[in-house]
Amino acid sequence: MWGNVKPRSGRTTSSLVGSGLAGDLAGFVLHADGFVGGRHLVGDRVRRHQSLAPTRCGECTSCDTLPWRPDGVHGGADVDNVRMSRDRPAPEPPQPLSPLIDAHTHLDACGASDASSVRQMVDRAADVGVERVVTVADDLDAAKFAVDAANWDPRVYAAVAIHPTRANVLGDANKAEIERLAGDPRVVAVGETGLDFYWPGKLDGCATVAEQTAGFRWHIDLAKRLGKTLMIHNREADRALLQVLREEGAPETVIFHCFSSDAEMARECIDAGYVLSFSGTVSFKNAKALREAAPLVPADQLIVETDAPFLTPHPFRGAPNEPYCLPYTVRALAELRGESPTELAIASTATAERVFGLRSVRS
Repeated sequence: MWGNVKPRSGRTTSSLVGSGLAGDLAGFVLHADGFVGGRHLVGDRVRRHQSLAPTRCGECTSCDTLPWRPDGVHGGADVDNVRMSRDRPAPEPPQPLSPLIDAHTHLDACGASDASSVRQMVDRAADVGVERVVTVADDLDAAKFAVDAANWDPRVYAAVAIHPTRANVLGDANKAEIERLAGDPRVVAVGETGLDFYWPGKLDGCATVAEQTAGFRWHIDLAKRLGKTLMIHNREADRALLQVLREEGAPETVIFHCFSSDAEMARECIDAGYVLSFSGTVSFKNAKALREAAPLVPADQLIVETDAPFLTPHPFRGAPNEPYCLPYTVRALAELRGESPTELAIASTATAERVFGLRSVRS
């Protein structure tokens, strides 16, 4: 997830040229991670969230208020998703493709809040072949929701952890609560944890590199003690992540969520036995290094995800993402790898079942 840390003051929407939100939300603060006034816009729903203020860069024709990065990410979120609530309708459902497992999504950030809304969201996904989803936490409230959602619907599984940018909240009480939640039978991974070197020193409240590293080491130990998969968030921290994993001794199964690195990093992860998860970013034509890396990954070390509501695949960048959009990503990835979408769907599902310890639903 590209979400981030604690709030600070920011400009109001009435001053945000080109945001597409000012007319509807005058007076609210539009934050750099796609949150408005401390509330996350998802269609007509809002979710309370700690968030960050924007920085002007003037270098982007899509949005002149958020910091531009060459990977298409602005201020910690896909820039187009900052505008998704008002400017773009939800993508049309794709042609069904099955079997599929969305290995990393955020149902709460997509707008789900109770058993009924979780069921409706997963029903939409199931209609196009996405039979199961893993909803992932980035803070304590999200961890509690993820475990609830996984117990409300048998098609939903959970991953719980504290996001690296929030690792400065990992005191004894929060560690104890994450450990309690992670022990739930419906929790299939400890995550998302890892290292994010983009934000420290840029934004108030972000965990330092030292705090992130300590938090990552603690999560690694937790995953090993519980015998659960480790789900990693990596932003501009390739070397440091691999070093910490070597020093601590990696759990039996490690997933690099939303893999966005180059071919060299992909080869190192493959050699180490890690699993790489691909999101909608693999469909972005300007993601050259990532698109060169994707064909290198063996089928038994590859899974797929949405990271919804973020990173909506091409050609729907800017529209709200949801688990039902996963077939768009899988078809783009299959084309890149020279495989049939059905073959890739079957293989990625088998890998997801293995790494999450799920029962196969195929005959």
